[in-house]
Amino acid sequence: MTDLDAEMFDPMCPSGALPFQIGDKWTGMVVLCLEGGPRRFTEIRVPLRAITPKVLTQTLRAMERDGLVVRTAYPENPPRVEYELTPLGRSLLTLIAAARAWSDEHLPALLEARSRGGRLDTGGTGRSE
Repeated sequence: MTDLDAEMFDPMCPSGALPFQIGDKWTGMVVLCLEGGPRRFTEIRVPLRAITPKVLTQTLRAMERDGLVVRTAYPENPPRVEYELTPLGRSLLTLIAAARAWSDEHLPALLEARSRGGRLDTGGTGRSE
């Protein structure tokens, strides 16, 4: 095995700008909520009943900042605001589908490993490598 290159993650690499919040607890679920088209804040909260309004607001703002959603405010009384996936945000649906497929296949093994406290079955070698 070779040593890892100390420079393998160049600080100037454009990957540093990636929207890492796609892996947070809520962004993927918000993307799925918006898959069918524009939704109001209160509509998004229905299936995400455990999210607080503050966290949903922060999530939507981060997604808007990264170009994943567009926020449209309509000049009505009472005011109406809708959130919609951009083409960039819609491209995450493929990644989410892949993660869901992986979970369907591997979640039982993952949960079993967690229940063992991360101890691997080493076949009597006493090693976990």
